[in-house]
Amino acid sequence: MELMNTIGLGVAGNFAHHLEQAGELKDFENVVTAEAHAPKGIFPFYLPRSDSFLGIYPIGSEVLTLPDFEANAQMEPEIAVLFEIVYDETMLVIDLIAQKFTVFNDCTIRKEGADKISDKKSWGTNSKGIGKTWIEIDRFEEGGEMDAYHLCSFVKREGIVHPYGVDAPLLGYSYFYTKLKVWLIEKMNMQEDFGPLENIANHLKDLGYPKQALISIGATAYADFGEKNYLQHGDEVYVIAYHKDLDDCSFDPSETKVILHQKVQ
Repeated sequence: MELMNTIGLGVAGNFAHHLEQAGELKDFENVVTAEAHAPKGIFPFYLPRSDSFLGIYPIGSEVLTLPDFEANAQMEPEIAVLFEIVYDETMLVIDLIAQKFTVFNDCTIRKEGADKISDKKSWGTNSKGIGKTWIEIDRFEEGGEMDAYHLCSFVKREGIVHPYGVDAPLLGYSYFYTKLKVWLIEKMNMQEDFGPLENIANHLKDLGYPKQALISIGATAYADFGEKNYLQHGDEVYVIAYHKDLDDCSFDPSETKVILHQKVQ
C-alpha cells in the first residue's frame, strides 16, 4: 500500500546497448550527457493522485496486462530501489536514502512518434511488475550487500523457457551507488522539459513533495529472444535477482533470491 502514495520514476539508458536494442536511441539524439556512457535522463511512470493517465496505479505482482490496442510490448527487467526523499527548506532534493530493493518489470510499448518516454510506460492497471520480496539495503555503496547480486530474466512461451535479458551483475550498471544517487538528485532538481524528458521538479511540486520515490534504475541488455520477440498473451515472464555466491539464475525460491513471476493477459 505504501507504493500507492510513492512517485514512480525510471532511469533511461543505464545499461550498455539497451537503448540500441530497444530501437530508442534516436529518441535521445539531441539529449546531451556529461559522459558518453551516462544515462539519458529520468521519467515518471506513476504520479499518485495525478489527473493524467500516470495517476493510475500500474504496478502488479502476478498479472501483466497488455494494452487493449495493438502494441509491441517488451519486458524491461530491472532493479527497483525504494528511496526516502530529503528536501531542504526551499524544497530542493538534497538527499536520497536507499531503503530496500526488489526486481521490477518496466514493461514498455515500442511506439514511434511518442512525445515523452512516459507515453510508452504506463497504460493502466498491471502494466508494470514488482517482486513481492524486498531486500534491505545495508549501504548503497560498494562493499554492501547489493555487490553480490545479479539480474536475469526469462519468458516462458508454449512450455519453452527463453532467456529474455542477459544475466548481468548489478555492478554492471553504468551509474550505480553514489554516482547514481548524485545524478538522480541533479535530475530531480534540474532536468528540463526537453525532447522525450520531463521536468521532474514540477511533478514533485504538483504531488506535494512526496516522501518516497520508487526508482527503477535501468533495464539490462536483451538476449537474442528478448530483442526479437514482443510479449504475447499467454506468456509467463520472470525477473530474478540472485546472490551470486549462494544462488543461481533459476526459478527455485530461496532466502537470498527475489523472483517476479507474471502471467501475460
